[in-house]
Amino acid sequence: MAAMNFSLPPDLVQYLKDLDNFIQTKITPLQNKNDNNRFFDHRREHARTDWDNNGLPRPEWEELLAESKQLADEAGFYRLSLPKEYGGQNSSDGRGSNLWMAVIREHLAAKGLGLFNDLQTEHSMVGNFPDVIMVENFGTPAQKKELIGGRLQGKVRITFGLTEPNHGSDATHMETRARPEKRDGVDGWLINGFKKWQTGMHNATHCFIFARTEGKDGSVKGISCFIAPRQDPGIKAESYQWTLNMPTDHATVSIKNVWVSSTSVLGPIHNGLAVAQAFVHENRIRQAASSLGAAVFCIKSSVEYANERAPFGVPLAHNQAIQFPLVELATQAEMLRLLIRKTALEMDSMPHAEIEKKLGDKVSMCNYWANRLCCEAADRAIQVHGGNGYSRHFPFEHIWRHHRRYRITEGSEEIQMRKVAAYLFGFGGRKSLGDAKL
Repeated sequence: MAAMNFSLPPDLVQYLKDLDNFIQTKITPLQNKNDNNRFFDHRREHARTDWDNNGLPRPEWEELLAESKQLADEAGFYRLSLPKEYGGQNSSDGRGSNLWMAVIREHLAAKGLGLFNDLQTEHSMVGNFPDVIMVENFGTPAQKKELIGGRLQGKVRITFGLTEPNHGSDATHMETRARPEKRDGVDGWLINGFKKWQTGMHNATHCFIFARTEGKDGSVKGISCFIAPRQDPGIKAESYQWTLNMPTDHATVSIKNVWVSSTSVLGPIHNGLAVAQAFVHENRIRQAASSLGAAVFCIKSSVEYANERAPFGVPLAHNQAIQFPLVELATQAEMLRLLIRKTALEMDSMPHAEIEKKLGDKVSMCNYWANRLCCEAADRAIQVHGGNGYSRHFPFEHIWRHHRRYRITEGSEEIQMRKVAAYLFGFGGRKSLGDAKL
């Protein structure tokens, strides 16, 4: 009988060692230079936030992130998951696959806070490129040349406009509309509406705007994706939403009489939701791995502290009230890791179009549980560390405040649990615990 192999591929193990060496020799010295540690120690929220400029990121913070990404790109780490034609290493031998990215994301997040992997800004030495994947899958040759080429050169920055002030999870009910309009003999579309939570609006060059182009509210068909230049006078950031973890770059945007040519449609007209969903499973499994890594960091830090801290002359670790909650968290982390890696590996074994049908429930299980686990682990770390844990001199409050977001923004956990229920009870056409059909 063949044995199941849970070992990581040797080349992935070596990659992690090489990545750690790069971080130690290049990124850590940069973090320790010119008081850059102010962005990571107890001063981090103030150092990162320009309170007098809508709460946006300070330029020097974003410049530091860009400098570190440039170092990672030059060293060959940053573009790992991209196809080779874009300077990446994604290949049939597994490099850059979902499994690789899940393992790497957990590995980096488990190190704690640092310039090598700042989850608050989706920044990492090994990049994630949802916008590139969208354009690669749905863009025309001209769009690929402009957007992907510019993105990798740092000249193009894309913001994603799907959510609206009155519509989040119910995206098919969006109120933004686009209607055909010809100008100077050129076919195009006139767009009007509002968007909310448009991340990166403060320095974007292009906006992906989703609008209904036909059909009734609630219909999946009839929504299209348009590429609009950020500098269009009809696109205005009305406000930036101040959040639990600052700084913010999440804008509420008004779109008034914005005209784009028909060549600015991304993907098939009236079928733009496919664009929005192009990277959803990959992103969720990687986000799950990052949350798992952050949870592991909180658990390990708490164990170390409990062994060292000795009130009344006895280490905290001798108390079952300290032990048992951490035992439960460690157990859940071990089980979750196996599910994440199993799901990632299975995703790599099938065409992208089949993932939703065959693995959509497993991806949702991984994501909602990882994000919840991370919040619980951070909260427990605060409790174990006592007054120290409550202070900003330890990273746990920052981890909790950031990862609390993912229980909403990666598809709220209620929506993801609803998806799992659809598979489990057969509402989605098959049962998760077998292949029974409705």
